[in-house]
Amino acid sequence: MPHDSADAPGGSANILDASADGLGTSADPVAGRSTVPTPASLPRRGPGAPLASWPRRSAGVLLGCATALLGSLYFLVTGAALGAFLLWPRTRAHALRALMAGARRLAGLERLRRTVFFGDRFPEGFRADGHRILRCLAVRCFAGLLCTVVLGLLGLGAVLAGVLVAGVVRGSLGWGELLTQAVLGGVLLFLDVQGLRSLAALDARAVRECFGPSEREVLQQRIEALAASRAAVVRAVDAERRRIERDLHDGVQQRLVALAMLLGRARRSRDPERADALLLQAHEESRDVLTELREVAWRVYPSALDSLGLREALGGVAERCALPLRLRYEVGAPLPRPVETAAYFVVSEAVTNAAKHSGATAVEVRVALTGGRLAVRVEDDGRGGADPSGSGLAGLRGRVGALDGVLHIDSPLGGPTLVSAELPCA
Repeated sequence: MPHDSADAPGGSANILDASADGLGTSADPVAGRSTVPTPASLPRRGPGAPLASWPRRSAGVLLGCATALLGSLYFLVTGAALGAFLLWPRTRAHALRALMAGARRLAGLERLRRTVFFGDRFPEGFRADGHRILRCLAVRCFAGLLCTVVLGLLGLGAVLAGVLVAGVVRGSLGWGELLTQAVLGGVLLFLDVQGLRSLAALDARAVRECFGPSEREVLQQRIEALAASRAAVVRAVDAERRRIERDLHDGVQQRLVALAMLLGRARRSRDPERADALLLQAHEESRDVLTELREVAWRVYPSALDSLGLREALGGVAERCALPLRLRYEVGAPLPRPVETAAYFVVSEAVTNAAKHSGATAVEVRVALTGGRLAVRVEDDGRGGADPSGSGLAGLRGRVGALDGVLHIDSPLGGPTLVSAELPCA
């Protein structure tokens, strides 16, 4: 469907500026602008991926203690060696580069540890600045060293518990004293475990904020995305209203004028046979007007969605399509009404464009529900070249984006054209 119609570095305040360490927000080489990570790109475990096992996570915690000791040693040694150079403005930039060279390697080690032992996934292409890296390593050193102390206390508690049990076995310790020590040890064990859980959460949060957008940035991006989708929906509604007005004015209204003229001629005619012929022509014209009015109403909102559901509404699209249309409907559960409406309009708009502009000989539509997301796919064998910025496709993108969905359009010159949408159903 090729022709969808369009409607002061070096100062003390900038001691950790990204220009000194070579890190910053990644750039989009095509659009020439900064790539803003989306909320969906936050560090997370991938859908369907099994959670990291407890032995593996425990090994990750122990390794985190070792990397925290390594980071503390690095900062002590490097800080002592580069401290004077960091204070002197002429050598500050070179000293920062030397400091950040090792800090980046330590941060990469932390990222690898979280990925391997905890199953975290981080957004591709996101690069933290120097402030974030140093803040992450500072928090990691604190949390890791404190975790080492807590693990040491747990080990000491285990040794003391063994000594108490041995004392009971030898008879040098009574059961009452053992019970008292056991209660005290249980309380301390509970506090140690809760401390480890809190330190593990602090560790995860520090790495997440280093290698992904912070919570504040995510909220800001979410606000911007909602504002953009709202504006897109408003534009799409206005464009749809203009199209309905054109359809009514250029189509239905003109046919009604012609029908009125036919009836007027028949009323004034003195020849009964001519009057009958004019009435027959007027009757046929009224049927055409009803058909076109029904088409306009279906483009506004198909009543079959409310009464029969998405499958039957898409069947109506197939019946009205001028091209052979193959429909595969693989949905085994009820869908939210907004999702059904968006899916219908994606299929309807894509099929209409294929029939009018692409020169295609066949269209294939597939609607499938997988993992809580509805996938809609419309493919034709036309000559391609569809304009994603056209009013129809841009309106679809706004409608899908308003539901936190994604619309993809792949239409190279020569075809084929593929329009696909993913709509969350939760």
